[in-house]
Amino acid sequence: MSDLSSTDLLDLSPVIPVVVVDTVDQAVPVARALADGGVPVVELTLRTPVALDAIRAIATEVPEVMIGAGTVTSPALAKQAAEAGARFLVSPGATPTLLAAMRDTGLPFLPGTATVSEAIAVLETGHTAMKFFPAEASGGAKYLGSLTTVLPDARFCPTGGITLAGAPGYLGLANVGCVGGSWLTPADALASGDWDRVTALAAATAALR
Repeated sequence: MSDLSSTDLLDLSPVIPVVVVDTVDQAVPVARALADGGVPVVELTLRTPVALDAIRAIATEVPEVMIGAGTVTSPALAKQAAEAGARFLVSPGATPTLLAAMRDTGLPFLPGTATVSEAIAVLETGHTAMKFFPAEASGGAKYLGSLTTVLPDARFCPTGGITLAGAPGYLGLANVGCVGGSWLTPADALASGDWDRVTALAAATAALR
């Protein structure tokens, strides 16, 4: 269980870094580099075979960072991520089965939505905090802003194709709490161990709000 609500997730940082690691050795240094830059939260995606071990390493060695699991696409992954030490869950989409599984972990979570109908389906479960994905491909800030009047209870973390330059356009929307971004942790920086670069990108991001 977590004392943090799903809505609270949207207020931790203006940007939730969306991180992909190829080796467990990258996990702890990248989490520390982000924290040093003022970004205390990480969404580590379950896209690589080492992801669960990476979450476990960050949860153990960098407890000051709020570590979450992204790309949660099945009940099994939700359970495994929780057992590895994830403190929140993020999915690219949402089905009744997946929503129930994420709720059953007791962790805060952001289910993915891309359409009005999908957002309404999540709202019908009593859940108001969600991911908007893929943000740029699904209409971007203009589309998301148009939902404020028809879905006033919904709050979003748009993710997908967003850049440092484009983030303020989302953050200025009344129904956006934060954005998800992969620009903070470029693959080449992680591969070369350029943690100073990650810290600098995090610091620029933290200054957005």
